[in-house]
Formats: sequence, structure tokens, C-alpha cells
Amino acid sequence: MESLLLGTRELNIALTRQHLALFEKFYQELMEWNQRFNLTAITDREGVLVRHFLDSLSCLKALNRGALEAGARVIDVGTGAGFPGLPLKIVCPGMRLTLLEATYKKVQFLEHLVATLALKEVRVIHKRAEELGHEPDHRERYDYALARAVAEMPTLVEYLLPLVRIGGKAVAQKGEEAAAEVHGATRAIATLGGEVRQLVPVELRGLAETRYLVIIDKVAATPDKYPRRPGMPGKRPITG
Repeated sequence: MESLLLGTRELNIALTRQHLALFEKFYQELMEWNQRFNLTAITDREGVLVRHFLDSLSCLKALNRGALEAGARVIDVGTGAGFPGLPLKIVCPGMRLTLLEATYKKVQFLEHLVATLALKEVRVIHKRAEELGHEPDHRERYDYALARAVAEMPTLVEYLLPLVRIGGKAVAQKGEEAAAEVHGATRAIATLGGEVRQLVPVELRGLAETRYLVIIDKVAATPDKYPRRPGMPGKRPITG
């Protein structure tokens, strides 16, 4: 766990023994389940610690940790094997977390992992973002909507922004092409009620490439027609 400890210190995050024990259990469960289901292509220990755990925790550069600990509502869209949501929950247990995932085998893993780690205030939902975005209990209800490696920005904001309350934020983890992606999503972001606040560069120990957190403020209500039916945001993204 040394690389995780050193990396989090550089992010000004202090991990306790309890945190490290939970991350160790997370790693063991991920590797065990990955033998049966293809949950992640990253299987070496160092890769998981840096590219999954540390990368997820870098989201704290864009989030208000005090608000998280006070019970902020957070949704992780297309969470996969729980990233970035579950590492954030381990470090900020006060947050109310929803994990949204469309692949059932990954949902099974998430439900098992949440129970195994005894995490409270975590809800796992097996559904597509285009569907959840129209449900009254979820539409414009979240303080933060997060996503990592889910889709290109014009598509991704149609998944995220309908779920964020006015005054909340969408945070997308992106690679070195983040600025170009955001430029291509200008119309989509404005149409859906968002406004780009900033791109925060993230340098992680053990990774050569610079990553970015794209922070989008929700400044106006999302029009009722969005998100469009499943598949449409990807097939016909809002561009221009």
C-alpha cells in the first residue's frame, strides 16, 4: 500500500489504518471476482492502487470534502467496478452515494462489495443514465454527479447534468484531450443547464500522463426532453 499512501499524501489526503484495511479488502475482492467476470483489465497490484484507487481519490481536488462528510448526495454514473465512487466513500464515509451501472454482473459485484466492506448509505442501481435522469427521485437531486471513462464529453454531460441539482456540480475524469473534449461539448453543456467552471490538472505518482478533472456547474434546469431515450446521447450527441 506504499504507493497509495505516498500518492494520497501528495493529494493532501491522510489515510488511516482502517482506510488501508478497507482498500486491501477491496483489492482482494476485485481480484477474486475478476477471475470470473471481466471487471477490470488492470490486474497488477500497483496498477490497481494507482490507476483505480488513487485516481478515484484525486476527485477530492474538485469536491468539497466538508460537504461530503455532512451527507452530500453523490451519484457515480457508469461506475463499473466502483470507480471513483467507492474509494471516495471509504475516505469520506459521511457522503450518501449512489452507484449507477447498466451491466448486471458489475452490479452483483458492487452489491457484494458494499456488504463486505460494511459501507452505509450506499445504493446500487441497475439502470441506464438515460432512464434514471427522468425519475423524480433522481432528476436534479444530486449535489455531485461523477464519471470516469464513460463517454466523450458531449454524450457524457447528457448523462450527468439531468441528475445534478441547480447549484450542484458534474465532475468528469478525463485524459490529456480534456480541453479539446470540453470545447466540442460547449453547446451540449449550455443546452443541459451547465457552465464549465474549470479544468483541474491532476498529477499522480506513478503515472506519466496528466489527467484532468472537468468541473461543470449546474446553473439552470435541464429541459424536460433530456436525457433522450437510451442510446441516443451516444448516437446523436448535442454538438455544433
